[in-house]
Amino acid sequence: MGAEKKELPPIPDRLPVSVVDAHTHLDACGAVTAADVTAMVDRAERAGVSRVITVADDLAAARWAAQASTWDRRVWAAVAIHPTRTKDFGEDEKSEVESLAKESRVVAVGETGLDYYWDYSPHDAQQDAFRWHIDLAKRIGKPLMIHDRDAHEDVLRILEEEGAPEQVVFHCFSGDEVVARRCVDAGYVLSFAGTVSFRNARGLHEAARIVPADQYLVETDAPFLTPHPFRGRPNEPYCAAYTVRHLASLRGEAVHEVAEAVRVTAERVFRLPTVTAR
Repeated sequence: MGAEKKELPPIPDRLPVSVVDAHTHLDACGAVTAADVTAMVDRAERAGVSRVITVADDLAAARWAAQASTWDRRVWAAVAIHPTRTKDFGEDEKSEVESLAKESRVVAVGETGLDYYWDYSPHDAQQDAFRWHIDLAKRIGKPLMIHDRDAHEDVLRILEEEGAPEQVVFHCFSGDEVVARRCVDAGYVLSFAGTVSFRNARGLHEAARIVPADQYLVETDAPFLTPHPFRGRPNEPYCAAYTVRHLASLRGEAVHEVAEAVRVTAERVFRLPTVTAR
């Protein structure tokens, strides 16, 4: 008999201002069809998370994300090859990623970057792929969405060497206050996931407190990283509402102020239509 499936967290009260989940994986959350996507985003909208960016980590996911972004007006996509999958990143893969990245509802190149935690791809292969994705983002004029795990120094160095795109988003920011200040000074945007609500993430708490209002986003990275107190349970885009409230508490700000900052920054960075209603 298999392990019992854990329940999703309850859907929280609706936020006073609608926000964008800046990084989620709808396919990994279990969405397959257009109906699945609509049901998932309907749940998110009940919590005040009215739009989502579904993100790819391999070619199959990139194809699906680009297609899913056409099924529901509240969904956009980002495409790239995840650093842990870059061992065999050749010309055919590059050609297809570039083609998908140019589609109108694909709003970012991501997630790309470096991952020194897992030992799935050599560091040199990851770095070569990261440089290629940086160049792609600049050539097509779209934001770069970065995966940075245990690789802060090399990520920042390569961005400087290559010349960063106009908009750079550190997905699921994992650095401390020192790294955050370096990113902020460089003009990068930090995207906070459920990890910012974890009680033992003191360095991340300090980072969240010092980021200017126009340089942070909120994301779920669903189905992973479910916010406290539901850590370990499945995640979905609606849980971004929990993270908004945690951020507001950390920053000593009203929930509506944080939600508005998240909305405005997401619309600017990803060039989304302005939405002012709840």
